[in-house]
Amino acid sequence: MRSLLFVPGDSDKKLDKGLASDADALIIDLEDSVSADRKAAARDTARSFLQAARRDGRKFLVRVNALDTGLTDDDLDAVVPGRPDAIMLPKSAGGVSVTHLHAKLSAREAIAGLPDGAIGIVALATETAASLFTTGTYPGSSPRLAALTWGAEDLSAELGAETNRDDNGRFLDPYRLARTLCLAGAAAAGVPAIDTVYVDFRNDAGLRRECEDARRDGFTAKMAIHPGQVAIINEVFTPTPEAIAHAQSIVAAFEAQPDAGVVGIGGKMYDRPHLLRAKVLLAKAGKTR
Repeated sequence: MRSLLFVPGDSDKKLDKGLASDADALIIDLEDSVSADRKAAARDTARSFLQAARRDGRKFLVRVNALDTGLTDDDLDAVVPGRPDAIMLPKSAGGVSVTHLHAKLSAREAIAGLPDGAIGIVALATETAASLFTTGTYPGSSPRLAALTWGAEDLSAELGAETNRDDNGRFLDPYRLARTLCLAGAAAAGVPAIDTVYVDFRNDAGLRRECEDARRDGFTAKMAIHPGQVAIINEVFTPTPEAIAHAQSIVAAFEAQPDAGVVGIGGKMYDRPHLLRAKVLLAKAGKTR
């Protein structure tokens, strides 16, 4: 996945618009974008949408309400029969939250006649102050864990901040810390890291810059809040022909010298970590030598 588009779960019109986009995944939202009096209706709409949607390679996630809201069980009861690809867990408190959600999903998969483990988990790892101290607890929490992502909006509210970005639209230090902890937590757990949303959805230059920064640092995808953001996200997170060719040259050089710890290409030295990065890039691109 390169792009994951948030769509309010209570709007058939917006769900259909999301389907018409080129997003690799849709996140059907039952949390922030749905008012309290619309939660029940959103569950029904989300389940119907999941049951009717064509599975043409696109992924379907559902962001449920947080575990401490008392709403999660009703969310899961409604959407698990629709077999989403994953549940997005907001305000995760670390590996313990993922383990808790894992148990809830196992019970509901059995009731719905689904294979155990059919539904994955994507954890929103940095939305609370306390969660910043638990990003290292995800390894081993559940085989369902499919990715980690992070959020700055809820975190800034909890910290009492006036803003989470500077005048140039770049994240301030507390949120760059949260971003880094998410990236490290995902690497420790052996799952992809997904970058957070860019809320200035009409600022294409700012979005592109943030996507490029995220890709450079190790994020594999980015969430979107508007269909108009999807094209840029997909472009930036798709490996370029030049990057693919360079990665293939590194793999080829090591294959030619299987016992070498270091190889030279074009006057530069490349070691085993470069080989690993090259293989990861080729896997993203669906390429082999």
